[in-house]
Amino acid sequence: MSHLLIVEDDALLRDALKDQLAHAGHSVTVAADGLQAQQLMELQRFDGVLLDLGLPVLDGLSLLKWARQRFGALPIMILTARDDIDDRVSGLNAGADDYLAKPFDMKELQARVAALLRRSRLPAFVGSLEVTAGHGRLLRLDSQLPLAWLGDEALDLTQREWALLSLLVARKGQVISREDVMAVWQHDSEAPSTAGGSNALEVYIHRLRRKLASSTIQIRNVRGLGYTLQVTE
Repeated sequence: MSHLLIVEDDALLRDALKDQLAHAGHSVTVAADGLQAQQLMELQRFDGVLLDLGLPVLDGLSLLKWARQRFGALPIMILTARDDIDDRVSGLNAGADDYLAKPFDMKELQARVAALLRRSRLPAFVGSLEVTAGHGRLLRLDSQLPLAWLGDEALDLTQREWALLSLLVARKGQVISREDVMAVWQHDSEAPSTAGGSNALEVYIHRLRRKLASSTIQIRNVRGLGYTLQVTE
């Protein structure tokens, strides 16, 4: 099941899109303006974004440029009433993967979303991080984007979970201190403060352990020092 973010200020269209895509089997989160969408994208992992350009607070084109810099290859489709060639070119040049003009047919929208998600799941993994995970599987993490696979199954990781797991995998067998993690998290606007970082880190370690429970990967606590990632036979 894919997790989609719909960013649309028209409440009727927003609700209709949510209902249609949820009925097609997707998990759907909605935002009514660009700033709300930006905040959601910092906190949650999305498989794709459907984005209107004419948004209040933070316009769609600015959000698109920010998202492309922040999340790299995150699939983004523009849904807008702006249908002239200059608007299409501007949107695609800013980083959109597809562009659908309003009004549109819901069947076409669903087909385009399915194609967009299908292309994004082809795991090229240039510069990926890998570690054996037991049962003939690999744990693979993209080195630049918040994407990870356990075998053929995509892991649902938040930005901070991916950053923490990437650090542990890259330094497998070594002890990672809390200070190491805070240094990785320091550019995250939602990252915990240093004062509260210890408890927050334990929460994220617990989440990763749960998501890796079917593998032979273990994240162990080294008392007084930090954490280390190990693979058991």
